[in-house]
Amino acid sequence: MLDFMTQLTNLKRPKLLVSAARFGQNDYRRKTHLKRILGGAIPSKASAILIQLFDLENHQNTLRKTRDATYSAARHTEVLIALIAEHQRKYSI
Repeated sequence: MLDFMTQLTNLKRPKLLVSAARFGQNDYRRKTHLKRILGGAIPSKASAILIQLFDLENHQNTLRKTRDATYSAARHTEVLIALIAEHQRKYSI
């Protein structure tokens, strides 16, 4: 399995989606947003959080690429915001 830095670097997403996620990081609040995004309890290990976020983001991207009616750009953006913020949190400590 690729390390988290390589996985994040290898993500190929539309520029507008990535720009929105970067812009949204200023308002990211871990306690509030992460619990909602993950749908419950927040794992204690940063790596477990990142794995869940990568899985959620991959699912959102699959929905986007297949033009699934359940795809939400807002949901995809919030997952990307959390993914980038949590990745920075893990590697800035």
